[in-house]
Amino acid sequence: MRDAVIVEAVRTPVGKGKPNGSLAHVHPVELLAHTLRTLVERSGVDPALVDDVIGGTVDQVGEQAMNTTRYAVLSAGFPETVPATTVDRQCGSSQQAVHFAAQGVMSGAYDIVVACGVESMSRVPMWSNVPPGKDPFGPGVAARYPEGLVPQGISAELIAAKWSISRAEMDAFAVSSHQKAAASWDAGLFDAEVAGLEGLGRDESVRPGTTAEILAGLKPAYYDPGFAERFPQIEWNVTAGNASPVNDGASAVLIMAGETAARLGLRPLARLHAFAVTGSDPLLMLTGVIPATEKVLRRAGLGLADIDLFEVNEAFSSVVLAWRQETGADLAKVNVHGGAIALGHPLGASGTRLTTTLVHAMRQRGARFGLQTMCEAGGLANAMILEAV
Repeated sequence: MRDAVIVEAVRTPVGKGKPNGSLAHVHPVELLAHTLRTLVERSGVDPALVDDVIGGTVDQVGEQAMNTTRYAVLSAGFPETVPATTVDRQCGSSQQAVHFAAQGVMSGAYDIVVACGVESMSRVPMWSNVPPGKDPFGPGVAARYPEGLVPQGISAELIAAKWSISRAEMDAFAVSSHQKAAASWDAGLFDAEVAGLEGLGRDESVRPGTTAEILAGLKPAYYDPGFAERFPQIEWNVTAGNASPVNDGASAVLIMAGETAARLGLRPLARLHAFAVTGSDPLLMLTGVIPATEKVLRRAGLGLADIDLFEVNEAFSSVVLAWRQETGADLAKVNVHGGAIALGHPLGASGTRLTTTLVHAMRQRGARFGLQTMCEAGGLANAMILEAV
């Protein structure tokens, strides 16, 4: 079986997903097109050679409907002969795109493929694809979970309660995310991965001045009297400060066979070493990163100590801290340039955003192995391991 390598990875700066955000006026197709155009410009690869473009988008409705990835390919100026498709594995959509792309290369179905993702949460808010009064789950799920499923914020609270994670711990983790992100920007560590757009050159949600004292003053974000009665163990410690914000952004990685990269004279950033996907309890919902990490390490024949850098999506502080408790990972190796709490979480773009940050951090730090994992709505998680080449 052939190997699959990443030869280029780029992303937009991440904007605030609000009407006054710096990228709110940019159509999501154009956000994604910008990364695709930059990807081929920086790599020097003729876009006509791309066998497929696989993109992730979560809320596929309105301006993100009708196979957004296809229209981004056309807007980017790729030949009409280059196909594209859009996938949805919730927050892991574009990480799943990476899995599909790499697996296609490894199987021989592709020689060159782009994995990417986009989300404009200012223009297409979360849950826009579920009209009021409509049930996306159906009667079978209702029968299986008669007490009802819960929103992600409640899942984050349940995780904090189950793993006895305090408000102070979650706030401290969030402060660290902002500090690492700000320091990385100041040190120029994002320069190689970010392609500025519409006058925005840096991630808009990073708050260098954030402190534990400031975060301690924030109110619980998800308190609900009905859920409080149902789940008396919840202490209501999840806030807007220790959770990821809503954002706009896009990202893309160029994947090809190692032999193709050699023929084109391209130096790979990393080899895609192993993959795993898992399902988990849809009530806790966000804990799949724990078994996914175990599964991908087992498939790779590696131990936790072999991993030099981790990217664990910071949907909520409690998710990463529970993952750390269960795996025993060293937090000094986790999200070393900051995570989604600071950098932002543009849903469909986050998978390839993490990949982009990880491959560049591996190159900068001389890391051999990097592991990326993401929690996803519905009780799902993706994990993969990258290896330096």
